[in-house]
Amino acid sequence: MPDRPWRIRPDGLEVRVRVTPKGRRDAIDGVEALSDGKLVLKIRVRAAPEDGAANEGVRRLLAKALRLPASAVSLEAGATARLKTFLIAGEGEALAKDIAALTGR
Repeated sequence: MPDRPWRIRPDGLEVRVRVTPKGRRDAIDGVEALSDGKLVLKIRVRAAPEDGAANEGVRRLLAKALRLPASAVSLEAGATARLKTFLIAGEGEALAKDIAALTGR
Protein backbone atom coordinates (compact mmCIF):
# COMPACT_ATOMS: atom_id res chain seq x y z
CA MET A 1 0.00 0.00 0.00
CA PRO A 2 1.56 3.33 -1.00
CA ASP A 3 2.11 5.80 1.81
CA ARG A 4 1.51 8.77 -0.49
CA PRO A 5 -1.34 9.79 -2.79
CA TRP A 6 1.05 10.42 -5.67
CA ARG A 7 3.22 8.39 -7.99
CA ILE A 8 6.28 9.47 -9.95
CA ARG A 9 5.98 8.91 -13.69
CA PRO A 10 8.47 9.55 -16.50
CA ASP A 11 6.45 12.61 -17.58
CA GLY A 12 5.83 14.03 -14.11
CA LEU A 13 3.79 13.28 -11.02
CA GLU A 14 0.39 11.57 -10.89
CA VAL A 15 -1.74 12.73 -7.94
CA ARG A 16 -4.94 11.13 -6.61
CA VAL A 17 -7.28 13.84 -5.31
CA ARG A 18 -10.57 13.95 -3.40
CA VAL A 19 -12.32 17.22 -4.24
CA THR A 20 -14.84 19.09 -2.13
CA PRO A 21 -16.49 21.76 -4.31
CA LYS A 22 -18.27 24.86 -3.01
CA GLY A 23 -15.90 25.20 -0.06
CA ARG A 24 -15.36 28.45 1.80
CA ARG A 25 -11.86 28.74 0.39
CA ASP A 26 -9.45 27.11 -2.00
CA ALA A 27 -7.11 24.90 0.02
CA ILE A 28 -5.06 21.73 0.11
CA ASP A 29 -6.19 20.06 3.35
CA GLY A 30 -3.60 17.30 3.54
CA VAL A 31 -3.80 13.56 3.00
CA GLU A 32 -6.75 11.31 3.81
CA ALA A 33 -7.22 7.53 3.75
CA LEU A 34 -10.31 6.28 1.93
CA SER A 35 -12.37 3.34 3.23
CA ASP A 36 -10.39 1.01 0.93
CA GLY A 37 -7.10 2.22 2.43
CA LYS A 38 -5.97 4.24 -0.60
CA LEU A 39 -4.58 7.66 0.16
CA VAL A 40 -5.80 10.82 -1.54
CA LEU A 41 -4.89 14.48 -1.40
CA LYS A 42 -7.84 16.38 0.09
CA ILE A 43 -8.57 19.57 -1.81
CA ARG A 44 -11.42 22.05 -1.45
CA VAL A 45 -12.31 24.72 -3.96
CA ARG A 46 -14.84 27.55 -3.93
CA ALA A 47 -16.06 26.69 -7.43
CA ALA A 48 -19.25 24.70 -7.95
CA PRO A 49 -19.07 21.36 -9.78
CA GLU A 50 -20.63 22.82 -12.93
CA ASP A 51 -19.16 23.01 -16.42
CA GLY A 52 -15.74 21.87 -15.17
CA ALA A 53 -15.32 24.88 -12.85
CA ALA A 54 -14.30 22.78 -9.84
CA ASN A 55 -11.78 20.81 -11.94
CA GLU A 56 -10.30 24.08 -13.17
CA GLY A 57 -10.15 25.35 -9.59
CA VAL A 58 -8.20 22.26 -8.49
CA ARG A 59 -5.88 22.54 -11.49
CA ARG A 60 -5.08 26.17 -10.72
CA LEU A 61 -4.70 25.53 -6.98
CA LEU A 62 -2.20 22.70 -7.54
CA ALA A 63 -0.25 24.81 -10.03
CA LYS A 64 -0.14 27.81 -7.68
CA ALA A 65 0.88 25.70 -4.66
CA LEU A 66 3.75 24.16 -6.65
CA ARG A 67 4.72 27.46 -8.31
CA LEU A 68 4.03 26.12 -11.80
CA PRO A 69 2.05 27.46 -14.75
CA ALA A 70 -1.53 26.13 -14.82
CA SER A 71 -0.70 24.48 -18.14
CA ALA A 72 1.63 22.07 -16.26
CA VAL A 73 -1.36 20.47 -14.46
CA SER A 74 -3.93 18.38 -16.33
CA LEU A 75 -6.89 16.24 -15.35
CA GLU A 76 -6.22 12.60 -16.24
CA ALA A 77 -9.31 10.84 -14.87
CA GLY A 78 -12.49 11.51 -12.93
CA ALA A 79 -13.88 14.60 -14.66
CA THR A 80 -17.34 14.15 -13.11
CA ALA A 81 -16.34 12.22 -9.98
CA ARG A 82 -15.23 13.46 -6.57
CA LEU A 83 -12.10 11.28 -6.83
CA LYS A 84 -9.81 12.50 -9.59
CA THR A 85 -6.34 11.91 -10.95
CA PHE A 86 -4.21 14.85 -12.03
CA LEU A 87 -0.89 14.80 -13.87
CA ILE A 88 1.64 17.46 -12.99
CA ALA A 89 4.17 17.75 -15.80
CA GLY A 90 7.82 18.13 -14.93
CA GLU A 91 10.60 16.35 -13.06
CA GLY A 92 8.80 13.77 -10.93
CA GLU A 93 11.29 13.53 -8.05
CA ALA A 94 11.38 17.30 -7.52
CA LEU A 95 7.60 17.59 -7.76
CA ALA A 96 7.19 14.74 -5.24
CA LYS A 97 9.45 16.58 -2.78
CA ASP A 98 7.51 19.83 -3.26
CA ILE A 99 4.12 18.22 -2.73
CA ALA A 100 5.43 16.22 0.24
CA ALA A 101 6.52 19.51 1.83
CA LEU A 102 3.02 20.94 1.28
CA THR A 103 1.35 17.95 2.96
CA GLY A 104 3.87 17.15 5.66
CA ARG A 105 4.61 13.74 4.15
